[in-house]
Amino acid sequence: MEMVIVGSIGYDDIQTPEENGSGILGGAASHSGLSASFHMRPLPGKPPRIGIVSAVGEDFSTYHQMVLEDAGMNLSGVVVVDGKTFRWSGKYDDSMDRVTTISTDLNVLENFTPVIPDAWTEPDVLFCANAHPRIQLAALNQCPGARITVLDSFRLWIEDEFELLSEAMRNVDVVIINEEEVCSIADEQVLTKAISSVMSGSSLHGGESAGPGPRSLIVKRGSSGVLAHLPCGTIALPSYPTENMVDPTGCGDTFAGALFACLIGHEGPLNDSEVMRNALVHATVTASYCVEQLGTKGVRSLGRGPYHARADRYRRIVGI
Repeated sequence: MEMVIVGSIGYDDIQTPEENGSGILGGAASHSGLSASFHMRPLPGKPPRIGIVSAVGEDFSTYHQMVLEDAGMNLSGVVVVDGKTFRWSGKYDDSMDRVTTISTDLNVLENFTPVIPDAWTEPDVLFCANAHPRIQLAALNQCPGARITVLDSFRLWIEDEFELLSEAMRNVDVVIINEEEVCSIADEQVLTKAISSVMSGSSLHGGESAGPGPRSLIVKRGSSGVLAHLPCGTIALPSYPTENMVDPTGCGDTFAGALFACLIGHEGPLNDSEVMRNALVHATVTASYCVEQLGTKGVRSLGRGPYHARADRYRRIVGI
């Protein structure tokens, strides 16, 4: 398997100033998997290139299972458990920069422990999407042969599980995280200082004596774009200037899925600034489609022609 994604598959109830929706296909694995699949379509006569590891309840619909499989994902790592599927409910403010979580029901994910299929333990990319650090560490321990290991996280785990999160961050090649969360970890408002503190390990649990942090840190900055500190150097790109903002849910996961899909097939991509810049361009453009419709609809309905036209326009904007 070329890419393995460990994360949530669930249902979202979303309220935005533009649209509302209930029972929408969501979850980090759904968003990142659909995005990655757009850039990693199965070759004719070949099996899927992306494997998903997650858990769903008995209420997870056959239709949504088909949506994921038809996109090119192998779901043999997804277990069906007695109970209900993970569900999140949130409401965005008028600017859509902030979301209020109304409810988070972990349901079958509450006691979930990932089991990576034996044939998947040496992927080109292992992406541990936003989840309890216990789940991320379990996945990392099962994939010692992964060429690139990545994790995403957010404020809840920083506040409640910082020791475990620090251990996980020290054991991956790349951490991809929001700006406010990097600054929260480092207790530092200057972003560049916060990044250095996390990468050195000084702001992680145990400090530098416990070891350095990740060798790459990719900071998602919302409407301000992305700042990536990598072995090949620092790359900064703006967001795509879309005027049709409908729903930001899953935008970061969509960004991550596209980014790491574009590294597949390259030797030592984290050390190659051209490869990384191209991947970040594709990630930014793909994420711009996510925000234009509710849930996963923007990426699911994405056509090759419009996508490449937008990617070309974005390259002209940033001078690449």
